[in-house]
Amino acid sequence: MNRRRADAVVGLLVAAVVLVGGALSWDAYQQQQAFEQMGSMMGTSMGTVHGTNPLWYVLGTLLVATLVGGGYLAIRDELTSTGGVDQQRRAASEQIAQGSAETSGDTARSNDGSNPEAQPRARVLDLLPEDERRILDPVLSSPGITQVELRDRSDFSKSKVSQTVSGLEKRGLLYRERQGRTYRIYPSDDLEQSQS
Repeated sequence: MNRRRADAVVGLLVAAVVLVGGALSWDAYQQQQAFEQMGSMMGTSMGTVHGTNPLWYVLGTLLVATLVGGGYLAIRDELTSTGGVDQQRRAASEQIAQGSAETSGDTARSNDGSNPEAQPRARVLDLLPEDERRILDPVLSSPGITQVELRDRSDFSKSKVSQTVSGLEKRGLLYRERQGRTYRIYPSDDLEQSQS
């Protein structure tokens, strides 16, 4: 499950718990006030008749919201695991490495478009998440692009571009060279060879 989606669902659940608990607390408070007014008019105490103390509803609401939110945070990493994505990324790196070793027979078959391994660039981009594709595609089409140009092309923030480039660099899909106050970004040798 997508982490953002899971966060949103749990956030809505906690908000619903707080709203329902708040409504129940308010209702209990109003009932308590009504019974106290009736008791003061009659000159007796109606404390034993008025029902549940609103404080119990408030404490219960806080307890349930804490259990739901805290429980989710405790299992968030396992629930929104990116294990499948990591496996796909590893497979993409392996395919890039294997792409340079393709035989001419495979290349001949690729001309009709029936062999998906004939297009390693498309294969790699299909395996990557959308944000990484938006970074890697301009690097592949314009090797040596600066991080500033990449930010403009991808419509990501400066920090998002930097984080994504770092992640792709760690996996060996690209590398960067310092140029003044920015970096020039190039596709890895394996990725560049598999394109040709």
